Amino acid sequence: MKVLIIGGGIGGLTTALCLHKLGLEVKVFESVKEVKPLGVGINLLPHSVRVLTHLGLQSIIAQNAIETTDLAYFNKFGQPFWSEPRGRFAGYKWPQFSVHRGRLQQLLFEEATRVLGSEALLTNHHLASFEQNEGEVIAHFVNKETGQNIGQERGDLLIGADGINSVVRQQLYPNEGPPVYSSNILYRGTTRMKPFLNGTTMVMVGHNAQKIVAYPIHPEPDAEGNKLINWVANVRANEQQKLEVRDWNRPADQLRLVNKYQDWTFDWLDVPAMIAGAKVVYEFPMSDRNPLERWTFGRVTLLGDAAHPMYPIGSNGASQAILDADYLAECLKNTQNPTEALMAYNDERVPATAKVVLQNRAKGPDEIMDRMEERFPNGFSEDQIPQAELEEVMNRYKQIAGFDIQTLNQKS
Repeated sequence: MKVLIIGGGIGGLTTALCLHKLGLEVKVFESVKEVKPLGVGINLLPHSVRVLTHLGLQSIIAQNAIETTDLAYFNKFGQPFWSEPRGRFAGYKWPQFSVHRGRLQQLLFEEATRVLGSEALLTNHHLASFEQNEGEVIAHFVNKETGQNIGQERGDLLIGADGINSVVRQQLYPNEGPPVYSSNILYRGTTRMKPFLNGTTMVMVGHNAQKIVAYPIHPEPDAEGNKLINWVANVRANEQQKLEVRDWNRPADQLRLVNKYQDWTFDWLDVPAMIAGAKVVYEFPMSDRNPLERWTFGRVTLLGDAAHPMYPIGSNGASQAILDADYLAECLKNTQNPTEALMAYNDERVPATAKVVLQNRAKGPDEIMDRMEERFPNGFSEDQIPQAELEEVMNRYKQIAGFDIQTLNQKS
């Protein structure tokens, strides 16, 4: 069986490695000329690290990432109201990693090149269209910059892992329209600075109208003891600020953002100094797409952001793409008929990921931030924190996203 994978991102490359492990012939087609380490930090939750561990990648990721020990929530005054251990520190069999997205993609690309061979990874191949019949699927490619036709490829299956603006999804759903904008703008940056708290903590500060997420993403400090800290500022936009196009590389007004957070100076973290210390700050609209009822049509299906782009809440975007890859491989392993395998994958992952997309729209685990802000806008005393209520929110999200510890630890 020959599988064509459209998109050489985290989802597409993980899929290639999983399917190659089954003994399938795999080819990956990526639009860009050269895979570069773009983006900033992401988190890999234990359920996705389990999949990467089975691919033999845990140790190399660990050398390039931070193993997250705990997650802590604070209000806008820097008061703590929730903390919990994460990954192996919480008793999971597998760690949670904080890592530079581009570095992870590079590691996956290098591993795929080593295992599949460079001839199976074709860059500068932008999908123009595809067609299928009872026996095969045919993909047509162009040079994205010039529009020049660069040929076609035939295979038994085609996997659309080509992101939120997926060409595959657009051909399957030509009338869907653009992504759904959330009215929030995300500002992203990385800053070399002294570590905060225990040095491996992920923090959430504020509430969903004005929030900061920060965590270290590289294990090696520099000569002054500074570490690379990834941070994301989530700010509710006004009408003048609304952004419609999701461009990861649009520079933001850094000074304006510093001023927005000027009062967020805590004894454990100086937020305005962290923002000011970034070499560049990028902005893009927080957006997703409405869940689809179906991804699979004959010999073609969707995966990752092409299937279920979601708000970056709860650290689940990349993790869910990796889970897609794992379950697709499981279906192809257990079902001889390839189209039946794609439908089995569809029937499991479509409803599972739809729940996560909708839960993230409903604030996911960060719902606890708004509950605390609404009840205690001027701060609180420790005995006022509704611990049982917050715990219920956090545990519910873990179950929806598939990483509650009891269920996950039963898996090998």
